[in-house]
Amino acid sequence: MTGASIVSGVSVSHTRGSVDDIDDACTGTEAEAVESLLSEPGVDEAFVLQTCNRAEAYVVTTDAAAGRAALDSYVADVRPDVVGELDHEGSLRHLMRVASGLDSLVVGEDQIIGQVRTAYEESRGVGGIGPTLDDALLKALHVGERARTETAINDGVVSLGSAAVRLAAEERDLGDATGLVVGAGEMGTLAAKALAGAVGDLVVANRTVCHADHLAETLDADASATGLDGLATAIQNADVVVSATDAPGVVVDAETLQQAGETFVVDLAQPRDVESVDTDGIEVRDLDDLQSVTDETLAERHAAAAEVEAMIDEEFDHLMAQYKRKRADQVIAAMYEGAERVKARELRTAISKLEAEGDLTDEQRAVVESMADALVSQLLAAPTKSLRDAAEEDDWSTIHTALQLFDPHTDSVPDTLFADTTPEQLPDEVKGQMPAAVLDQLVADDD
Repeated sequence: MTGASIVSGVSVSHTRGSVDDIDDACTGTEAEAVESLLSEPGVDEAFVLQTCNRAEAYVVTTDAAAGRAALDSYVADVRPDVVGELDHEGSLRHLMRVASGLDSLVVGEDQIIGQVRTAYEESRGVGGIGPTLDDALLKALHVGERARTETAINDGVVSLGSAAVRLAAEERDLGDATGLVVGAGEMGTLAAKALAGAVGDLVVANRTVCHADHLAETLDADASATGLDGLATAIQNADVVVSATDAPGVVVDAETLQQAGETFVVDLAQPRDVESVDTDGIEVRDLDDLQSVTDETLAERHAAAAEVEAMIDEEFDHLMAQYKRKRADQVIAAMYEGAERVKARELRTAISKLEAEGDLTDEQRAVVESMADALVSQLLAAPTKSLRDAAEEDDWSTIHTALQLFDPHTDSVPDTLFADTTPEQLPDEVKGQMPAAVLDQLVADDD
């Protein structure tokens, strides 16, 4: 390895684009997107995060231009003005903000940290996670956990589901209303729990009825379940609908809505569950319409958000120091590996010459080997310290020069580590154990 590992990222999220823009970026599963990025030239690692309000991709290369070229393929179908490009440090910091909930539509929401963890496992499962992204993502998850346990960032409205219910409550009197939640997955469960405490009756509709039954039984409300084949009837009876499935296409079509009467619908799905309609009495809101609720949430959590930002600054510094130590350790390991190869070669030569003069005792052989080990340690002690200092000071020119000199896959290590060594230069503890004849032989000319 002769270059530094560089993280590059792209983000299409609610902060810059619409639901349709995010949908344009999500052209396949996270695992499929990672595999596609890994096939791009120069990409060593890749990670993709796709949720209802973001589509993000990260790659690790040794050249920033190669990383940017690879990411262009991920956002090829997205309007350029909604794509946020992230450099190495920007990518690392952004991942921490995402996992902590600072970059969520609902600031501090809890669901995102689980989504990051799942995406991490998906990417790792197809070979996308290497040492650079592993450190970055584990640090991001650590920050996310700290933010939620050490600050009040997730107090109050903590999910898109609860934000949808608050939006509905601003538009409708929910006290005696009948609510309908479409979908019994993670997002649907959060929406159902939030809606259960606000409406009189609640119906959960899901493709798999037993999952809807199970969710309905866990709710603190008068709740029942139905399959999607009963969705048209359920919508006709509902005053408020929250749809949050992971279906690839429309679940609630325009014809069904037009028969529903006066109904308030919030579509939390990505891609959209609900087809647009222009019918009196029917109001359909989506993720883009939750901004007013999320702005209130951000204001309520302003102090906690500042605490989390400070936490991210601290953990970012820790991560950069960790990368520096690892980078220095790579070079140091290469340096020692090269020195060990030379030491082994020179030991064989020296011991062969000594044994030509007579058998070496085990004690004499041990002394020769000990001397060789001591020489390597003492000769490399100063460059080892210099490399660690260089890493701490961001002196990457020194690091790169050392890599070129000591990369174990090259022959640029000096041909002999013992050349021009005299008995006076050897460590006292080695000279004290070594017979004079052995010392003389080691420094003798080949002639």
